[in-house]
Amino acid sequence: MPSTVIYWVRRDFRLTDNSALHAAASQAAQVIPVHVLSQWRGEHDWTGAKRQQFLCGCIASMAKNLEAIGSRLILRAGLAVDELEKLARETQAEAIHFNAVPDPFGKAMETRVQAMCERLGIACVSHQDVVLHGANEVLTGDGRPYRVFTPYARNWLALPKAAALPRVRSLGPAAAASISSLALPTLEHWALSLPGEVQLLQAGERAAQQRMQAFISGGGLSNYGTHRDLPAGGHNSSLSQDLRFGLVGIRELYHCCQAVAQAMPSTASSVLTFTKELAWREFYMALLHFHPRVLETNFNADFDNVEWPGSDAHFEAWATARTGFPIVDAGMRQLLATGLMHNRVRMIVAMFLTKDLHCHWLRGEQFFHQHLLDAEIASNNGGWQWSAGTGADAAPYFRIQNPWTQTQRFDAEGRYIRQWLPELAGVATERFFEPPKDGRTLAPGYPLPIVEHGAERARTLARFKIGRG
Repeated sequence: MPSTVIYWVRRDFRLTDNSALHAAASQAAQVIPVHVLSQWRGEHDWTGAKRQQFLCGCIASMAKNLEAIGSRLILRAGLAVDELEKLARETQAEAIHFNAVPDPFGKAMETRVQAMCERLGIACVSHQDVVLHGANEVLTGDGRPYRVFTPYARNWLALPKAAALPRVRSLGPAAAASISSLALPTLEHWALSLPGEVQLLQAGERAAQQRMQAFISGGGLSNYGTHRDLPAGGHNSSLSQDLRFGLVGIRELYHCCQAVAQAMPSTASSVLTFTKELAWREFYMALLHFHPRVLETNFNADFDNVEWPGSDAHFEAWATARTGFPIVDAGMRQLLATGLMHNRVRMIVAMFLTKDLHCHWLRGEQFFHQHLLDAEIASNNGGWQWSAGTGADAAPYFRIQNPWTQTQRFDAEGRYIRQWLPELAGVATERFFEPPKDGRTLAPGYPLPIVEHGAERARTLARFKIGRG
């Protein structure tokens, strides 16, 4: 048995159902957990203050949980491969364990860490933890990756799922006091700050476990099939950021949900609907694995010549919740205030930006990355390309959601709109279902619609038809 090994904490801030941590604890007398902070400052294309603040909470929670079992989280800052090599030399570690990540940037670092370990003559052990099934596990009959979700999901659902792993209770002695560690980070580390009105979910494994149990036992799961598209009332799981930061294990979540379906057969349909959402997450990760180019261009090359003539002014109106379309503005207000947005509303606002305002999906994708707590590279890209009509398994490009009728269908009482646009609290609900006919704004200071949906729909159909040739 190795004497000392390093556990590289990446996006897995929990002690329960953690593949790399569990393996390291079972194979070594001492496990030294380490997280390496990035060193960019001021602004980043793929994250922002809200997500970094949530990350700070995850790190603090992990540090506290490790202390409770007699261990210590080592914090370093810099390039992960360099800091891991320094720590390996300082501790004479015989192995580095980590959970593999699904994005190409993380994979590139894993390759560098592997080469470093080979040079030092120590083991480098990668574990599958983010997904139930890796990209190469769910393939067509002739061994090719799927391009369409439905057959992928059918295969994914049929595969046996690994059991959840128990909570780690000991990692051996904490790292010696001579092993240096940075203080717990704050937003100042990245030269960031949050507006005072922003309110984020509580970070950490305990808070995530409470959210999971509330969803599973509080009626959210059992009603998911019929209520998931309703943005008001908290009918979604509220677990996407917890999966993104590894605050709950995917195996534990899956099996807890299946236990509900077995105990209460009447919930089976809703549980299946939610389980398919987990499959969607892994489908998009598989697409990114096999087609990393999607981060820069359309998945469907048929649309590479489509023009995106959207203006900066229209993008700014969308980004600041000033479009005059209440459901769109409500969604953007929720995002700006909480780092969250209901999934149905994400589709509405994404399709509005790409189909009504004609802005390239890459602009919206980046904006979401900078503001969403749960910004998962694969899912965010897949969702934006789905909405734009350029992705895998996409809605046909000519399927263009009407924000007014979407509002009538999914926010029929206007509860979601009034929650996030309090200036519209006194507006009659039916006025949310169509553009103002009298040319008057819905409330003082609230803008008129910046475009006419029917006209912009026709423009989109024309430019896609021309782009396809």
